[in-house]
Amino acid sequence: MQSKGQYTYAEIMQQPRVWKQQYDRIAARRQEIETFVRSHIERGYRVLFTGAGTSAYIGDALVPAVAGSLFEGAAAVPTTDIITHPASWFTPGRNVLLVSFARSGNSPESLGAIKLADRLGGERVAHIFITCNAEGRLARIAAAHRDSLLLLLPAETDDRSLAMTSSFSTMLLTALLVSRIDRIGGDAAAVECLANQTARALETYDSRIAAVARRNFSRAVFLGSGALKGIAEESHLKLQELTDGGVMCGFDSFLGFRHGPKAVVKEDSLLVYLVSRDPAVRRYEEDLIRQIDANNRTAAVVAVSAEPYAVGGVSFDLNVVLGGGDTGVYGCIPYVFTAQLLGYYKSLDRGLNPDSPSVSGNIHRVVEGVTIYPYER
Repeated sequence: MQSKGQYTYAEIMQQPRVWKQQYDRIAARRQEIETFVRSHIERGYRVLFTGAGTSAYIGDALVPAVAGSLFEGAAAVPTTDIITHPASWFTPGRNVLLVSFARSGNSPESLGAIKLADRLGGERVAHIFITCNAEGRLARIAAAHRDSLLLLLPAETDDRSLAMTSSFSTMLLTALLVSRIDRIGGDAAAVECLANQTARALETYDSRIAAVARRNFSRAVFLGSGALKGIAEESHLKLQELTDGGVMCGFDSFLGFRHGPKAVVKEDSLLVYLVSRDPAVRRYEEDLIRQIDANNRTAAVVAVSAEPYAVGGVSFDLNVVLGGGDTGVYGCIPYVFTAQLLGYYKSLDRGLNPDSPSVSGNIHRVVEGVTIYPYER
């Protein structure tokens, strides 16, 4: 008999292994990928990351992470915004390299956004399709498209669980690898370090994160700076959807949190700090951590950091240490697994099945109920 959440748990724990596989797949296509990307960047194409839900959050994490790469200056816009306001992003005179993220490749917004981009932008729109499903409609569109590059992930990243876990992290890794395709050989050690450190951290902190999940909290906030704000965004959704909305979640940057959102912090709150690897950034983060510690009571506080982390006078209920090796720009990726495991264990704690936590049927693995209307302007 299938145990509750067996797919979700396996998909969380497989991440380090599939990251290594995906590095090898992308590195093997270096020349093809670099030729495609450079040919568009050198002609003034602007990179636009898109997706819906978790797939959109990949772009939010990428925008600050790709500075200094081939994708420098990229923007992120959800497919859900493209559907309603396509002319804000695509015009006949604008060159766009649209990078689409999709687990199944079958969501109506993903497919609709591509059609709108091609209709409004015409030959000035090119595509990179990053998807986990070789049989999805997105992959089939790519095969027939005049100006596109299809990048498939290992089949096991097409998560069987409702929640996206290994699909999110491996699509994020893929985009970072492509942004640095001109130096991918030199990044092999960083990706190897990333995978090995994360495998150890998953094993070390699995049961400790489970213990935090058993605490009595009904709201949670994830904070991060730069690329880690995008990871915080994905983290808040992971815990919220895996608990079927039983834990309401928010996210913000450390500095932004003071400007109103901090009102959410109550005695039933879990706070998760995604601590920057940059000491200059940590100064700002630590000011807020001290302020919250002095002024607020919470259910639990977790700090996720590259190396053991302490703030004078502040006590954390758990410090998840990812490892201090040189993981370069890829170092933001493993910060997400804390929320993935929190969501998994809190789902079980609330009597839900993490593989299919939506008792009401409000959410589905592939979004349902979306009508894409004709664009008539």
